[in-house]
Amino acid sequence: MKTLLVIDVQNDFMPFGALPVARGDEVVAVVNAVTPWFDLVVGTQDWHPAGHASFASSHPGRSAGEVIDVAGLAQVLWADHCVQSTPGASFHSALDIAEIDHVVRKGTDPNVDSYSAFFDNNRMRDTGLTAYLRAAGARELWVLGLATDYCVKFSVLDALREGFGVALIEDGCRAVDLASEDGARAVAEMREAGCRVVTSAEVLG
Repeated sequence: MKTLLVIDVQNDFMPFGALPVARGDEVVAVVNAVTPWFDLVVGTQDWHPAGHASFASSHPGRSAGEVIDVAGLAQVLWADHCVQSTPGASFHSALDIAEIDHVVRKGTDPNVDSYSAFFDNNRMRDTGLTAYLRAAGARELWVLGLATDYCVKFSVLDALREGFGVALIEDGCRAVDLASEDGARAVAEMREAGCRVVTSAEVLG
C-alpha cells in the first residue's frame, strides 16, 4: 500500500494568497506528477473558523509573526488564512484533486492551532487520520506540501510517533522561513527523527 500525504496545498499558502509561502505554487506540479504512483492519496486542509486564535487579528495590538501564549501553548500569530468555506481555503485550482481519496480538515477548534495532520497542537484532539490509515493498511507514508517548517514537519514527526515509516519528498515542499533557514532546520529535524528524505525523481524512477 503506497500512501501519499499531501499537506495544505491551498490558495492562501500560494504566492497570491493571504499567507504566502515563497514559490509555494511550485509544489503543485510535483504533487500532480507523483500521485499516480500511489495507491492511496490523503490531502489535508487548514480549515479555520473566522476569528481563530492563531490569527494576529484576534489579538489587538499584535502583528503576524509574533509569538504569544495561547492556552498555555506558544503560538505564532499569522495573517487570517484558510477560513472555512472561503476561496483561500480551497485547494489550488491546478491540483489534480481527482487523485485525492480522502481529505483531513484541521485547525477547526477556534482556540487551538493544528499544524499536524494527526493532532491539534496540544495533542488533545485526534483528527482520525491514524485510524483511517491503519484501516486502509498503510504502513509507510510519503509526505510533501506546505509548509516544510510547520505543517509538513509536525505531520511527519507525528506520523513517526504513530509508528509509520515516513519519507519526505523534499522537492515537493516549500518553507515559510520566518527565520532564515527554518526550512533546512526542519528537514534536519525530520531526518534526525527517522524520516527518509527523497526526491520526486526517486519516487518516479
